[in-house]
Amino acid sequence: MNKRPDWDTYFIQIARIVSSRSTCLRRRVGAVIVKDRRILATGYNGTPTGITHCEIAGCLREKLNVPSGERHELCRGLHAEQNALLQAAFHGISLRRATIYCTNQPCVICAKMLINAGIEEIVISDGYPDQLAQEMLKEAKIKVRMADVDNTCISESGNL
Repeated sequence: MNKRPDWDTYFIQIARIVSSRSTCLRRRVGAVIVKDRRILATGYNGTPTGITHCEIAGCLREKLNVPSGERHELCRGLHAEQNALLQAAFHGISLRRATIYCTNQPCVICAKMLINAGIEEIVISDGYPDQLAQEMLKEAKIKVRMADVDNTCISESGNL
């Protein structure tokens, strides 16, 4: 008999599937925004609609030798969290008090957007080197939980 996954496992697995649509050459990231156990929006990292994908145009960050976690504006793509927020906005969906499941910790730019969108909780399956994002999320009192491979919570302190 198959074991039914818990909700965190279910939504993180969906975020991982969403990340498979990414066209980023450096990191595939997926995000799923959920409220009341219902999916409101999804997003993956990649270029805006109608813009040549990085797998064709090449990675601007690689060309400029930009380290991970720095100078986010030097990229042709949007982050998964940004695309999920934009998808919800495009369809007129409020994200107040929702949870976002991400394959990686959000960067500071995404963290600021998630704060202002009213996201109340972030569940991630992997980290990201952005201390300022962690500090801002903590100050905004947004709960951040790191889940292991099976998504059994290993940290529920609000800190990573």
